[in-house]
Amino acid sequence: MPTQLLSKIDELKDTAIELHSKLVSIPAIGPDNNGSGEKEKADFIAAYLKDNGFGEVKSYNAPDERVECGYRPNLVTVIPGQDSSRTLWIISHMDVVPVGDLSLWSSDPFTMIQDGDAIYGRGVEDNHQGLVSSVIAAKALLQSGMTPGINLGLIFVSDEETGSEYGLEYMLKKHEDLFKKKDLFLVPDFGEPDSSIVEIAEKSTIWFKVTVEGKQCHASTPDHGVNSLIAAAAMIVEIPELKFHFDEEDELFSPPYSTFEPTKKEANVENINTLPGKDIFYIDCRVLPNYELSEVIEQVKGMALYVAEEYGVTINVEVETQNQAAPPTPVNSEIVDKVAFAINEVYGIEAKPGGIGGGTVAAHLRERGYQTVVWATLLHQAHQPNEKGSIANTLNDAKVMALLPF
Repeated sequence: MPTQLLSKIDELKDTAIELHSKLVSIPAIGPDNNGSGEKEKADFIAAYLKDNGFGEVKSYNAPDERVECGYRPNLVTVIPGQDSSRTLWIISHMDVVPVGDLSLWSSDPFTMIQDGDAIYGRGVEDNHQGLVSSVIAAKALLQSGMTPGINLGLIFVSDEETGSEYGLEYMLKKHEDLFKKKDLFLVPDFGEPDSSIVEIAEKSTIWFKVTVEGKQCHASTPDHGVNSLIAAAAMIVEIPELKFHFDEEDELFSPPYSTFEPTKKEANVENINTLPGKDIFYIDCRVLPNYELSEVIEQVKGMALYVAEEYGVTINVEVETQNQAAPPTPVNSEIVDKVAFAINEVYGIEAKPGGIGGGTVAAHLRERGYQTVVWATLLHQAHQPNEKGSIANTLNDAKVMALLPF
């Protein structure tokens, strides 16, 4: 293990804290979340990299007329390796989610607060930790004068929080010549607090919008109407039954089975004494990858027909979004072995391959056959008020990253 390199990362602790603080102070919220995009943060990162000896920093701009500058930036920089024919890519995202209910925050979300090892602010974990770790790992390489075995490439993408159309998906559609099939990819955007899971697979995701229509009337004369809320409730109660139709399990995932959860419910009538004639709710389904989502759609629509007939309403089922899971990264692939070895060297634990129910940008890479893992050491604070990160995790994850291209 190159102790000089890892010691250099420890010396960069204050640098990591300063970089975290600056990133928090630059909101990068996409237009789908009523923000102005990532340009200001990308400009800062590009200047920072150039000022710190990273050489060429290229920007690949995805056109988007919804933001003032007209594009969503994606940055790429590469440190050459002894073998320049292949690259280890570390991909983090610049955008963050909105702060939500500001009253739930103990401090300004865009001013980083440090309390010992803990840091607080929007984005400190999702995804500034991965971003800062990758920069610190690369900076330690440059300052130590070491040449990695293969190229080390850093990518900072936009639009991860709202679908990646203007981020990694754009890069893969318009600039896939950057990548080679023998390249290796790490996405530091999911992880356990004990560093133990190397994510190699994701469940399929499908979201439904269910609209139940009856007939509105005065609540004192319910026989003159058809209560859409009762029918919607009946449909909601049916949703958990889906697990009996899709009952296979896979211990790679936690939980090891498919999940089907009613979630958001839209408002119906404004006053208590009106019987509602229209109700809308949503279903979040995380489905094991061995099932085709078309099977789930068929089952939900069949359930809707049954409930509609039973309660005298009409029920329309729409697919809000669907993503059939990409093939998993093989358990015995090179990137899995490298990440597991590096985790053991730094954290002293035996990390295991695993799958998750959430989606990451890794899916876009796996769909195209690239060896990709998702890993970081995270506290599960993403999207929360008083989002919390760890300086120690930032530095130790940087050490793991620094070992990978050797």
